[in-house]
Amino acid sequence: MPDSDTQDAHHGFSELDLALLDALQTSPRAPWSRIGRALGVDATTAARRWERLRESGLAWITAHDAAKTATVAYVEVRCRPGSLASVSAAAARLPWVFNVDETAGDFDLFLGVVAADLPALGRSVHETIGGLNGVRGLRTRLAITQYGEGSDWRIRALEPADRATLSEPRAPTRAVFTTDMHDRPAPEDQALLSALGDDGRLGYTELAAVTGMSEHTARRRLQRMLREGEITLRCDLARPLAGLPTAMIYRASVPHSRREATGNALARVKQVRTCVSVSGPHNLLVMVWLHGLAAVDPFEALLADRFPELEVRDRTVVLNSAKRMDRLLDLQGRSAGRVPFALPPP
Repeated sequence: MPDSDTQDAHHGFSELDLALLDALQTSPRAPWSRIGRALGVDATTAARRWERLRESGLAWITAHDAAKTATVAYVEVRCRPGSLASVSAAAARLPWVFNVDETAGDFDLFLGVVAADLPALGRSVHETIGGLNGVRGLRTRLAITQYGEGSDWRIRALEPADRATLSEPRAPTRAVFTTDMHDRPAPEDQALLSALGDDGRLGYTELAAVTGMSEHTARRRLQRMLREGEITLRCDLARPLAGLPTAMIYRASVPHSRREATGNALARVKQVRTCVSVSGPHNLLVMVWLHGLAAVDPFEALLADRFPELEVRDRTVVLNSAKRMDRLLDLQGRSAGRVPFALPPP
């Protein structure tokens, strides 16, 4: 694959850039030599192109706690007229709100929130979010089981054989969320997580310098966390500039006996970014990224064909994503700042 700076119709990413992102989504901390071999370029070229993407906010690698360690909910917010922008900005500044999407539907904002337990979650949602100036109403869905999330999603710009050289194929992440975080990670592990949240490719020497531990200790602790699934690394990108201008949120229902099988299968559909079972009358929440509004009908036809028992109860279009995980996003989806993750007060 040639090292060309010529950008195509994705308006920000060349084909080589997209292949690089695919490689880093597959193996976020792989050595540049391995990344380069998968792309057909040298290690220096791969590293240089990544640095350009990172510095321009087009892509970034971050880290977060595994789903099994968190109490998570999705909050639908209705705003008073004229207050959407201020409520969205205020919610995005909260360190325990990991997703802020401005939407067109029967609610104005769609938030992902995390807390240590159910009481803390309830206080954070009803008192803090509900108390924001301009909020008119809230509806909360507790996340129960995660079948797939952003770290599982791939841009699919690499040939499967090239992707296979980076890691063994793995199933989408399935985890049951907790309702009571009994044990927080050790301070050393939290320090590593915080450092990798800023830059998921920090080398062990840099991690040691940032956290104050030895390089050997940083390596050992991080490798254990990755091996035991206590930390999730993900390579993210400016969605609209990558040729994916349309994001949709689906609330759907499936018979209880088919929920597990359907959730696992949905998480493997290439357009699906997140699939989670939730509380409430509709037991599945599905978020997808599409190549424009024209792709909505074909995607829904695919759902009807492959999942005949699935009933789509509501579809919501994302107008703008203001925050994804700990990154504040501009109107083009580029990283424009960071709000380091923190749990709400107990």
